[in-house]
Amino acid sequence: MLEIKTNESEAAAKIIVVGVGGGGNNAVNRMIDEQIAGVEFIAINTDKQALQLCKAPTLMQIGDKLTKGLGAGAKPEIGEKAAEESAEEIQSALKGADMVFVTCGMGGGTGTGATPVVARIAKEQGALTVGVVTKPFKFESKTRMNNALAGIEKLKENVDTLIVIPNDKLLEIVDRRTTMPEALKKADEVLQQGIQGITDLINVPSLINLDFADVQTVMTDKGIAHIGIGQGKGDDKALEAVKQAVASPLLETTIAGASHVIINISGDITLMDASDAAEYVQDLAGEDANIIFGAMYDDSKSDEATITVIATGLHNVGGTQSKLQSRLEHKAAMMNGGSGMGASNISRPQFNPGEYSNVERPVYGGRPVQQQTTQVPPLQSARTPQSKVKEQSIKIPDFFKK
Repeated sequence: MLEIKTNESEAAAKIIVVGVGGGGNNAVNRMIDEQIAGVEFIAINTDKQALQLCKAPTLMQIGDKLTKGLGAGAKPEIGEKAAEESAEEIQSALKGADMVFVTCGMGGGTGTGATPVVARIAKEQGALTVGVVTKPFKFESKTRMNNALAGIEKLKENVDTLIVIPNDKLLEIVDRRTTMPEALKKADEVLQQGIQGITDLINVPSLINLDFADVQTVMTDKGIAHIGIGQGKGDDKALEAVKQAVASPLLETTIAGASHVIINISGDITLMDASDAAEYVQDLAGEDANIIFGAMYDDSKSDEATITVIATGLHNVGGTQSKLQSRLEHKAAMMNGGSGMGASNISRPQFNPGEYSNVERPVYGGRPVQQQTTQVPPLQSARTPQSKVKEQSIKIPDFFKK
């Protein structure tokens, strides 16, 4: 079901982005550098010195009695206790927020321990709460990864929607010459573009406008989410952009089987561009998905399109890629071969030469005949064919004699 919203006037929603711990503070700095409009920024840390490096207008040192401003020592339990110690200050800072993004790099002390507490406080105050976090590289310590996984599970219980960015995915999109800061910035770009996309949906007047109620419908109590951003140019710009957004290379999720989807398209777009993007997403998500569409025309982006896709209600996280790929391959086969049952799609049994290494292979036309994986019967000596039919002469019909 595709729902199109017309422009409606309403007061702008109050959106707060909270960066927790070192990774969260760095993410906030990059978003401020990108001059994202329509949001308030708060930086939270137990490390006083690191906090002073953040550009957020509101800096909050938590757990001063517990940590003395020296950090959580990579211990999530310290980060959690620090946040609980400063719960009243956090409540005051988040008061009146309609939507709160909490972001951190999972695995350390402050981010892993304090972020679920911050999210819980935001949700208790009635704010739509979205977590956007990164997961450590596999080459980092096992303890850090275990801390991250535990933190993600705890955060999942305290947010409406959670987006997880595995740092290992960065290895798939960078080359050997890419520096560490440049690579980590790629992960922050997903967060930055995702938040920019959502805030633009809510606060920027558009040709086809989305309001905060639409975002609430898609993101309230929906669990793990997929978010992707794509860009395209030329005649097929919308299709190119939406394919990038759906395939978001830094996530382990896809939109296959999503219950709710937001599509926002902006740029120098045509009616056909909007139709292409919406139809593509509807086809992948399924006809029962509730899809809400927004569009912003911007003729300064000559022949370009940018598309944000947010999908929630995912039930098969980590296992949808193969399904999506199968659906795309099947659709391509239907377009090229009609039935989609071409020979290249037929599954054939594989021959294991070790199973029948002692069996003599028959030869036909100078080449060995391929063996099947079924049980080969024992070879027998040739026998003369026998028949139980009594031999008798055959009478030839007269019309054959002419």
